[in-house]
Amino acid sequence: MREIIFDTETTGLDSREDRIIEIGGLELVNRFPSGRTFHVYLNPQGRNVHPDAQAVHGISNADLADKPAFHEIVGEFLEFVADAKLVAHNATFDMGFVNAELTRIGELPIGPDRVIDTLAIARRKHPMGPNSLDALCKRYGVDNSRRSFHGALLDAELLADVYIELMGGKQAALGLETAKTRVAVVAGEAADETIAFVRERRPRLSDAEREAHDELVKRLGDNAIWKRIAG
Repeated sequence: MREIIFDTETTGLDSREDRIIEIGGLELVNRFPSGRTFHVYLNPQGRNVHPDAQAVHGISNADLADKPAFHEIVGEFLEFVADAKLVAHNATFDMGFVNAELTRIGELPIGPDRVIDTLAIARRKHPMGPNSLDALCKRYGVDNSRRSFHGALLDAELLADVYIELMGGKQAALGLETAKTRVAVVAGEAADETIAFVRERRPRLSDAEREAHDELVKRLGDNAIWKRIAG
């Protein structure tokens, strides 16, 4: 099972007018990072970065002047995504921008059946919140100390850890390992008890008692049952 954890940064909040300026994503295969990533900065093609947006992600118009436009990287992006599920936090926002960019250049939008929204999952799982990415990082012990600004690839990396925790991945694995350890311990205890049982019931005859027993067996003759057992 392939899933792409991704995030975008934009010039503003309106997908009809604003543009994507950064896309970051990483691939999970069966809920484990494969090591494949996608990261690109984009020229917004004449759309200026809103000051409020720049305060969040720290990306300026000057930073984007020499970057490619979306249509120049769309092939690489779609190849990376392929037929995987797309996982984002507040996915309605990110997918709104992605599909707006695709529509502008005549590409088909990505359907909602391929999208997983971790914000919706978090709200169901933790209805009392808060459920921002930072809050979920804190809840699940994910280190987000590098997040002085929002960044698409960094946020995707953090979200991957949060998503795995939301879906019970690491906890389930930990539980499995704990169960295996317990089975091993129980088996070890059982083995130790068996050994102790055998040791406890080993003969405790002194040499003199053993010699006396041997003499008794000799006097009983060749048909003595003890000789048949010993033989």
